[in-house]
Amino acid sequence: MAAEVILKLTICFLALMVGVQGGDPYLFFTWNVTYGTISPLGVPQQGILINGQFPGPEINATSNNNIVVNVFNNLDEPFLLTWSGVQHRKNSWQDGVLGTNCPIAPGTNFTYQFQVKDQIGSYIYYPSTALHRAAGGFGGLRVHSRLLIPVPYPDPADEYTVLTGDWYAKSHKILRGFLDSARPLGRPDGVLINGKAGKVGVKQEPLFTMEPGKTYKYRVCNVGLKASLNFRIQGHKLKLVEMEGSHTVQNLYESLDVHIGQCFSILVAADQDPKDYYMVASTRFLKEVQTTTAIIRYKNGKGEASTELPAAPIGWAWSLNQFRTFRWNLTASAARPNPQGSYRYGAINITRTIRLVNSVSRANGKLRYGFNGVSHTDPNTPLKLAEYFNLADKVFKYNVIKDEPEKTTTLTIQPNVLNMTFRNFVEIIFENHEKSLQSFHIDGYSFFAVAVEPGTWSPEKRENYNLLDAVSRHTVQVFPKSWAAILLTFDNAGMWNIRSEIWERTYLGEQLYVSVLSPEKSLRDEYNIPENTPLCGIVAGLPKPSPYTI
Repeated sequence: MAAEVILKLTICFLALMVGVQGGDPYLFFTWNVTYGTISPLGVPQQGILINGQFPGPEINATSNNNIVVNVFNNLDEPFLLTWSGVQHRKNSWQDGVLGTNCPIAPGTNFTYQFQVKDQIGSYIYYPSTALHRAAGGFGGLRVHSRLLIPVPYPDPADEYTVLTGDWYAKSHKILRGFLDSARPLGRPDGVLINGKAGKVGVKQEPLFTMEPGKTYKYRVCNVGLKASLNFRIQGHKLKLVEMEGSHTVQNLYESLDVHIGQCFSILVAADQDPKDYYMVASTRFLKEVQTTTAIIRYKNGKGEASTELPAAPIGWAWSLNQFRTFRWNLTASAARPNPQGSYRYGAINITRTIRLVNSVSRANGKLRYGFNGVSHTDPNTPLKLAEYFNLADKVFKYNVIKDEPEKTTTLTIQPNVLNMTFRNFVEIIFENHEKSLQSFHIDGYSFFAVAVEPGTWSPEKRENYNLLDAVSRHTVQVFPKSWAAILLTFDNAGMWNIRSEIWERTYLGEQLYVSVLSPEKSLRDEYNIPENTPLCGIVAGLPKPSPYTI
């Protein structure tokens, strides 16, 4: 107990040293990451557990809480966790990707320390190293609104987290071997809800319970590797209220397409006959549909769930039309007391346009993915560390891709880093010329997804942008032979990852980094490197540069 108190006091002191808000509450966690045998599809396989749990523990936080997670890596490989959707304001040191952090070596530990500053919503964490995400190590992260800032709906009777995703029965090492030998992962073997696969007509214990006449909040996230999922609840409407940190216009849906890396919050009214009902998640846009179920039981209800499942939609046009119905709730206040609509993003002048075209190459017997002719590879020295120690020129080159893609059928394998001017308002176009759906994410930021359309982007397409109430979010899907336009201000100094959420593509290079440097080099814009930061590569053993000051 005394050692734990000393640890907490030390961490609080370090927090003050790097500028984390000492006046806001702290949440402390100790996580032991281990291998363990799991059988989510009925076949024993090696999984990655956190404190013996699969999925991992849930973090239940409130806006502006400081979160301290001491991660002990008991695996036989280096390991990192990333906190998808958490913006880490001024603090990319905690992002947990190989461009910012040295991985946690086997048998060692690292303490993440970050603040969910001015954020609310439903998020996830997961491993960012190798193919560890295919073995588990993921979990939910709730960020509640502060009591002084009301949410735009009555308090639900209870809240439930639904982590659903596709799943492979082979181990993460075998899957990685496939990719390293130029073999794609192929179709998944099944779909899970909270680590389990349920079949219609086979007895299941209820996953969630509802009391008649009450309303419940479900936080639904796609934690899979490859497939978009359609989520629905037998006999019940889904009222969408929040998406990736933003309150939305509260439309009712029969079902929702949740693409990889995305999280939705929905309200479900327990207004049906008191009995069991199936919660259903099924794959989208794959030749063979995989489906899983879980049981929702009404309290004191009698009767089994009907074996007739609600039908899933067909085709991606349905999904595109659903995207068009998503709207920002302009009158609701999110983490701050001012209404979301008070930020008029549509009135800001665009200072730079970047077109990112994803592609695949199988040249020389290697399978690689990339953007604009470059397939990213992580150097031994994290990009952020090389830059901070003024050794960037020895590790990578800036701007190896152009803002306007060149026509090429090849991919060059090298670190892919774009320089971004601090506080510029930028338009990014994701163009997908392939026949499969893509899902893209940006660390450190939320952006306005102003358009997703079929065809090829051109400047004239700006006339159709939603410049009033596009949802502010961190992940956007791009349909086959289509494009997506996003707008954001690069006002969060640091080194930030832009990546595919389809993990085989990320692992094989479909990612890049943006370097956002403040010219002031001030603590007002970016925190100093934390004292506990491991140093590796060419910066190992070097003295730290002079710290930033106010």
